[in-house]
Amino acid sequence: MDLHPISTPPTPEEVAAVNAVLGVDCAPDEPSGLRDAEARRHLLLPVLHALQARVGWVSPGGLGEACRRLLVPPAEAYGVASFYSLFATSPRPQTVVHVCEDVACALGGAEALCAAAEARLGPAGTPRDGAMWVRSPCLGLCERAPAAMVTKAGETPLTASWGNATVDELVAAARAGAGPERAEAAPAIPGVSLRLLRRVGVVDPGSLGAYRAAGGYEALRRAMEMGPNAVIREVTESKLMGRGGAAFPTGRKWQAVASQPVRPHWLVCNADESEPGTFKDRVLMEGDPFRLVEAMTIAAFAAACERGILYVRGEYPLATARLKHAISQAEAHGFLGADILGRGFSFHLELRQGAGAYICGEETALFASIEGFRGEPRSKPPFPVEVGLFGKPTLINNVETLCNVPDIVLNGGAAFAKVGTAQSTGTRLFCLSGHVSRPGIYEVASGTTLRALIELAGGVANGRALRAILLGGAAGTFVGPDDLDVPLTFEDTRRIGATLGSGVVVLFDDTASLLPHLQRIAGFFRDESCGQCVPCRVGTVRQEELLARISNRRPHGDVSREQALFADLSQCMKDASICGLGQTASSAIESAMKRFPDLWEGA
Repeated sequence: MDLHPISTPPTPEEVAAVNAVLGVDCAPDEPSGLRDAEARRHLLLPVLHALQARVGWVSPGGLGEACRRLLVPPAEAYGVASFYSLFATSPRPQTVVHVCEDVACALGGAEALCAAAEARLGPAGTPRDGAMWVRSPCLGLCERAPAAMVTKAGETPLTASWGNATVDELVAAARAGAGPERAEAAPAIPGVSLRLLRRVGVVDPGSLGAYRAAGGYEALRRAMEMGPNAVIREVTESKLMGRGGAAFPTGRKWQAVASQPVRPHWLVCNADESEPGTFKDRVLMEGDPFRLVEAMTIAAFAAACERGILYVRGEYPLATARLKHAISQAEAHGFLGADILGRGFSFHLELRQGAGAYICGEETALFASIEGFRGEPRSKPPFPVEVGLFGKPTLINNVETLCNVPDIVLNGGAAFAKVGTAQSTGTRLFCLSGHVSRPGIYEVASGTTLRALIELAGGVANGRALRAILLGGAAGTFVGPDDLDVPLTFEDTRRIGATLGSGVVVLFDDTASLLPHLQRIAGFFRDESCGQCVPCRVGTVRQEELLARISNRRPHGDVSREQALFADLSQCMKDASICGLGQTASSAIESAMKRFPDLWEGA
């Protein structure tokens, strides 16, 4: 066996970056130092972020310094660094411009933008004049396609993202290392009765005083008057289901964690919103960050969680900045930390950034990421409510789910359950993009039909005919014009073989060729598979190859034979993959094959 220890020394800048996270260097040779280093393994991801932000890539010297300080084997640390798309393990210029090419942006002109970028800045991934541009998966700005993001490393690093990007803006960003000013997120239909979105675009997201003047932190006070059991009863009575795609009853999950005798309990907010076409959580975090912090504090109080982590996707710089500010302001005014509101309850909340890995939206992969390992899912059981983050009982919810909680506490679970249907209660956020007249985020009561939702958004852009709708995201399903009258509920979409997923609604008009977008979805899952299990690791590659053969009109045999092969491949991934990524990697493609048989004409 060949061992290759890291012998490259770190630069002063890299040492400073590591010290900024870990503090002044100490000698880990003593037993106490060894224990401290082992306990700090969870800081590996923040350290890698610091190195990337300081010098533009994770060099062998920087990685070696991180390993020395944390006592992590270099092979393991390299495995973590190379797992995430936002970390570079080979030299890069300090300025990198990321151009989204995912489904919504592809419909919004991303290919033309990339072609123009290549003409002005050179081929993707090629450094020129201290900068380069790269193609990127979804950046979460789907309502403003095409989207871009610029990262600039240095002593004062910068990350900025923007939508409706032009080639002139890409060139300017590459030269200056800064993006243009981005318009604030706001509900697409202001003036209607909103619940989750009522403060977005109305109340200053950076002001705790403005938030409190608009009713903020009344729910936390009310929750502490009610007591943990009463809060859980109200959440249970509301019939609130998880809004991240799994649709698990929220009250049942809270009760399961609260009843665990093992301590401590952890609370994790899954804000790693990486489903292509999804941007609802970004709007909530950017536009109403104090609401999320308050909601997490209520959840922690109800489930007896002493500590919490808010895990935000790395492509959301504005949301990250605003949440950090909200957390610090809440701590300074007694709404977080020790003895909250003088009631003897303590809850400490920390923000962690993801680094570009869709799989970390899976709860156990997210735990592994926080703990300093590759974001690979774990087999269940045991379930997170018993053995979660750091092996302790863990309550995990996504942003939209938690943001419903303050209203449930203030108005009661029964009032919440009156909105929507008996099985799908409350309002839902939907992310409309693609060929739609007014792309954006829409809040409607559960049970609103797909047709009514699209009409709210002005219908298909330019008055064109509707070809297809991608419902639920890349892991969702394609539906057609015949499905427009389906109520948007868990039960009704399930009845037609579809899913609400994370609220994605991407419209394709009659000019769109679906096959290239199916190939993009297949490429997305191939890229994002963590590689842990064979059905997903191999199946996603074979799926992409199959679509390429059909697209190039070189099928094995004929198209019907390829379709039969795809059906076998899809079933294998569904049955044998460890987690939901592999189990749903073929869902959208399979649904398109069934609903649009003319898709293969001429192939």
